[in-house]
Amino acid sequence: MTPWHDVGEPDDFPDGASWPVRVAEREVVVFRLGEDLHALADRCTHGNARLSEGYIEDGCVECPLHQGTFDIRTGAARCAPATEAVQTFPVRVVAGRVEVQA
Repeated sequence: MTPWHDVGEPDDFPDGASWPVRVAEREVVVFRLGEDLHALADRCTHGNARLSEGYIEDGCVECPLHQGTFDIRTGAARCAPATEAVQTFPVRVVAGRVEVQA
């Protein structure tokens, strides 16, 4: 079973923002969309750019290097030049703490 890792309190992740975190030696970015938290690998699948530095709009994050976009909820590539989905990670809140499974 893959372990869960504490990454902070829910209030640490404001709506519409991205927060890079380290989870089990992986670079992950946590997003809040309304009441929901989502976690993606913090690297664009098209180029070596951090999605945590990208622009967020309409539930997607845009790669700051090539402008490819990814759905924050599913990791699916939404706009060229990105064609490959970015890895997603389960997120939960337990006892007032946000945990990411990786």
